[in-house]
Amino acid sequence: MDLTQVLPRMEDFSIRDLLPLVRVALVLAGAWVVVRVARRVVSGLRFRLLRLVKPGGGYDLTELEKRAATVSGALQTVISVLVWIGALGLCLKHLGLDVAPLMAGAGAAAGIAIGLGGQNLARDVMSGVFVLLEDQIRVNDVAIVNGVSGVVEELNLRTTVLRDSEGVVHVFPNGAITSLANRTRVYSCYVLNVGVTFEADVDQAMEALKQIDASLRQDPAFAPSMLEPVEVWGVDQFLDTGVVIKARLKTSPGKQWEVGREMNRRIRKEFHERGIALMARWPQMLAAEDPQPEAAAPATGQHQEPAGPKV
Repeated sequence: MDLTQVLPRMEDFSIRDLLPLVRVALVLAGAWVVVRVARRVVSGLRFRLLRLVKPGGGYDLTELEKRAATVSGALQTVISVLVWIGALGLCLKHLGLDVAPLMAGAGAAAGIAIGLGGQNLARDVMSGVFVLLEDQIRVNDVAIVNGVSGVVEELNLRTTVLRDSEGVVHVFPNGAITSLANRTRVYSCYVLNVGVTFEADVDQAMEALKQIDASLRQDPAFAPSMLEPVEVWGVDQFLDTGVVIKARLKTSPGKQWEVGREMNRRIRKEFHERGIALMARWPQMLAAEDPQPEAAAPATGQHQEPAGPKV
């Protein structure tokens, strides 16, 4: 199309020629307002949307807030894309451009795209829909996706975005996710592997663990995060340098590392005062899985998650 038919010459310019530009500005402003209003409406109705998706869910306020943020974020993205596409079409129409050839070209391009990569796109979108509907993970959850552990920053229909403890952002197409584990759903656990020497009294050590846990649950800074008393499972392993006592703390979602670090600190201090000797050397060092940047390796043992079914 000849642009001279759309844009008038300067000598023929008049106020009336500004009308298309005014209409374009109004359309863009209207689209911006619609998007903003839609975002506010979706944000205000997100808890009602959750009840429709999973009536009576039984989640606490924190869990509902996570899922609300995830579902509303995905819905807001879809609405924004549709509104701005419609606004772009109206702007071209008000400028005098025939959008029919453009739509035909876009349809042809879309046909080619569907033929070449539409299957992968459809697979990613369908997988994303099921992740949202089944409430597998939410924004701000700590998850392990395809072996990568991190905090879920974004959960879109096509991709899932994680940020690991080093600040690296990992983007996974939803259709390519083969393994998914949620470390902070409903509740979390911290497994304690406390190594003591062969000379130490293991019964005294296990009793000390229970007393340390009781004192920790009376601390106002940690009591709200601790859901149950410590589970002392007993002597779990015999190593060359001593024995390993295994126990587990049950905490609020995402609080297991904070509570576990404090538990380790108190174990080190209490065992020293009671004369219970900790193992000086571990035959094998395990990598910590804490996704938080400030995480440090436990002082009394190695953090190891209990085996369980994959999500």
